[in-house]
Amino acid sequence: MTHSLKKEDAEKNKAKNLKIAESRIKLGLILNEYGEKNNLKVSEDEVKDEIQKQIKSMPGQEKMVIDYYQKNPSAAQSIKGALYEDKILSLFKSKIKLIKKNISIKEAEKVISDFNLSSQDSSNHDHDHSRVSKDEVKKEKKTSKTSPEAKKKIKKVSKK
Repeated sequence: MTHSLKKEDAEKNKAKNLKIAESRIKLGLILNEYGEKNNLKVSEDEVKDEIQKQIKSMPGQEKMVIDYYQKNPSAAQSIKGALYEDKILSLFKSKIKLIKKNISIKEAEKVISDFNLSSQDSSNHDHDHSRVSKDEVKKEKKTSKTSPEAKKKIKKVSKK
């Protein structure tokens, strides 16, 4: 995380970077545990297929790509890790049940407001949250007509 930062920037953000690193490690451990409990495995054939996809995407450089993976077993291992993560996420997606619910504009404003309040409470991590205040929503309602596309988005709120 800090390889591309200057030394003083790395020191300045040390606590923040440590917190991010810890959360990434925890997430990795949780995903790995979930994969193990669901007996997910990545075969050598799947790794070879992925390498073949990369070879095909780089015409004229096939030999270079093959040599790279032969000389760097850790690169092939990295592909295996990415495929494993993809399998775990695909399993998550297959188990999710989305429910569409039509709501009023007032209910949508409340959902946005509640989300913004909860985002402010946890805004100390590394994501950039775009917040919309109630005043901005009211101002937007007064100054412009809501497009049909916007109405559809407001009405279609999914719950997981």
